[in-house]
Amino acid sequence: MRQLPFQYALRNLGRSRVRLIASLLGSTLVVLLVLASGGFVRGMQRTLTQDQSMNQNIMILGTGSEEGVERSQIDASVAGIAGASISGIKERAGVLFVSPEIHAALPVQLSAESEQDFPSVMRGVRDVALLVHPEVEIIEGRPPRQGHEELMVGSLAATRLGISEERLHIGQTLHFEDRDWTIVGRFSAPNTVMNAEIWIPLTDLQITTNRESSLSCVIVSLDSGTFADADLFAKSRLDLEITAIRENAYYASIAAFYAPIRVMIIVTASLIATGGILGGLNTMYAAFAARVREVGMLQALGYTRSAIVMSLTEESVFSAACGALLGSIIGLILLDGLAVRFSMGAFALSIDPPVLLTGLLGGLVVGFIGAIPPAVRCLRLPITEALKSH
Repeated sequence: MRQLPFQYALRNLGRSRVRLIASLLGSTLVVLLVLASGGFVRGMQRTLTQDQSMNQNIMILGTGSEEGVERSQIDASVAGIAGASISGIKERAGVLFVSPEIHAALPVQLSAESEQDFPSVMRGVRDVALLVHPEVEIIEGRPPRQGHEELMVGSLAATRLGISEERLHIGQTLHFEDRDWTIVGRFSAPNTVMNAEIWIPLTDLQITTNRESSLSCVIVSLDSGTFADADLFAKSRLDLEITAIRENAYYASIAAFYAPIRVMIIVTASLIATGGILGGLNTMYAAFAARVREVGMLQALGYTRSAIVMSLTEESVFSAACGALLGSIIGLILLDGLAVRFSMGAFALSIDPPVLLTGLLGGLVVGFIGAIPPAVRCLRLPITEALKSH
């Protein structure tokens, strides 16, 4: 079969700038839609899913509160009892990796004069929490001191509150419970719910929430111990009314709760991507369907229909591939790490290799399929009619 040279398809791209721009724009938009949809789903999934091999933390909660730590209440003495009773807890320089914590959803205001409430997720902790949660890295400032009305904010706390990032810089204040609290530190905990939280000294939050004698949970990090040790402790102390659960299992149950929402997002993303692909196909059709006379001339010169279809496909796929690469670059720059709010806090869109590959394939599909309908339209006419076409 006599083939048209690839240079012919390549040079055709420059014959019409409008056609080239339309082809590039169509595949670029499709890739951006696919990246935004996939990055949304992937970001939520990574935030609520922790690495099973890396996380050896055990949460001790109130019985019946396994599905929501905010509802849990246990006696404040559980932290000391657990540290003395569970064998194999991590220890460094005489410090046990046992973190008593309070998790609370509290409204905050930007100032005492402000009447607008911003929903926040707060965690009352001691300094040992930085050992128990190694994902947390202080990127600016220092931890808050007890009794000084200080707090530390996560990298996505501004997104969770729905305010500007500059409003949570060090030295700024937040108002709640009739007091101004000064921001003295900022931390980062990528791909965790902690990244959108506000951390306050445990005692200060206990006083603020009138929970001086209770906690939400105690989190312990195991070294040589196993989950069975913590589970045995919880089941043997019926008087404390506590239960033990792996931290990654807790967040897995939260992820399962959001599974229907993720399915809905995936379906919506698929519909959006399909609409984008159809729009891209329409753009490709408009770009190539006007070349009926050119196709008729190629047939008159002796080129077969198969050769003409292959040349149009090469041209279409090449322009779509360029648009897909452009869309991928724009997506990585603008979408990767973009913060999004949800009920448990906030998460960042994740444009990882699988999502990026899906976006590139979507752009190539537009190029490959986009050449077929206009080629069929151009080739179905007799050569004499095609040569007379305008």
